[in-house]
Order: sequence, then C-alpha cells, then structure tokens
Amino acid sequence: MNDVRIESGWKRALSDEFQKPYFQKLRTQVRAAYLEKVVYPPPQYTFGAFNHCHFDAVKVVILGQDPYHGPKQAHGLAFSVQDGVPIPPSLKNIYKEIQDDVGVKPPRSGNLVRWADQGVLLLNATLTVERGQPCSHQGLGWEEFTDAVIQKLSDEKKHLVFMLWGKYAQDKGKNIDYTKHLVLQAAHPSPLSAHKGFFGCKHFSKANFYLEKHGQTPIQW
Repeated sequence: MNDVRIESGWKRALSDEFQKPYFQKLRTQVRAAYLEKVVYPPPQYTFGAFNHCHFDAVKVVILGQDPYHGPKQAHGLAFSVQDGVPIPPSLKNIYKEIQDDVGVKPPRSGNLVRWADQGVLLLNATLTVERGQPCSHQGLGWEEFTDAVIQKLSDEKKHLVFMLWGKYAQDKGKNIDYTKHLVLQAAHPSPLSAHKGFFGCKHFSKANFYLEKHGQTPIQW
C-alpha cells in the first residue's frame, strides 16, 4: 500500500483523503499486517470495488461491512466471492430476492464483477480482514475512509441509488443527501434477518425504475 492502487477518477476524487494523517497511519498498519499475517483480500484486490466501478460511472451503491475472512473468497467487492467459491448465504438470499423481484434466475457464480462493471459500487465499510478473524481490521481507519467515499458521492453526484441493508449500513449512510438520491433501506439479507424485511423489498426493480426515470441505463442484475 505504498502507492494506492485505485482507478484514476477515484484517485483524483479522494486525493486529499489519501494525504490525511489517519490514512497514512492506516496504510502503514495494513501494510504491516499483510507482511506479518494472512490478510484478505489479496493486496491487489484491496480497492477492487473502486477499480471495477469507476468514479464517473457510479449509479448504485450497496454497502457491506467486512470482507469475507476465508481463503479465496474476498476480492474487494462487498457480498461478492471469486469464481469457484460456494455462494455465501447472504448472497443466496440476494439472488432469491432478485429472482422474485425482476425474474432473473440465480447464476452459479457469486462473482459480482458483472454488477460493478455496470456502475454498482459494492463498498465494504472495512476493506481488509485477517484470516478467520471477522472485524479484525475495524477501528484502523477504514471506516473513516469509506465514510469519506460516501460523503464524496453524496455531495458531488446526483440521482444515485443507495441500498442500505441492516442497521450497520443504515447508520453508515445517515449523512447521504436524501433530496438528491434514492436511499433504499431494508433488513440485512443474512439468513438471520432476511425474513424481517429484505425478502419482498423489491430494491432491484425500484433502483432500475429510478435510474431509467433519470435517463440512466438500468442494471442487468
């Protein structure tokens, strides 16, 4: 992390953030962790969400919390796993809701790069994690960085769709400007809570209706 490997539009948009003391400290701590421990995702994927969904292309933002902490899962996109990895339970429920909402049959892969390449920013609050240690990199500064990302998008863009699933995401999105953007809230898609309001939320059709209403191409979910 000596040099932030991030798409040029994001690099420009966040240039001031990268110079702040907290980010310099974060970078040092995360770099040391990669050298001393097993950390996910692999370093080339740390900013995967940004590199697949360029700053100028963002249409939809889906907030997650923490990368997957098992081998070969995380690759920088919230809720997404690499090809060949079993689809996690929350993503299975996301696929189920998409099928019920817009009629798209669930794919066999949990790799969501195809969404990111269409303008869906799959943003975790924390971008790294130690193997087998969920939430282990919370409090290092990632949350401050991703708060800044959300604020930048809210301030500088209009007519984005933010999907906030569960209390954590909803709290993190509390400063989004609701007058400029569509903010959709529901329960988290985890098996523990999906039946409490995620199933039936119809966020995917609502997002596409809003995008089309504002002259944008809908997402092929």
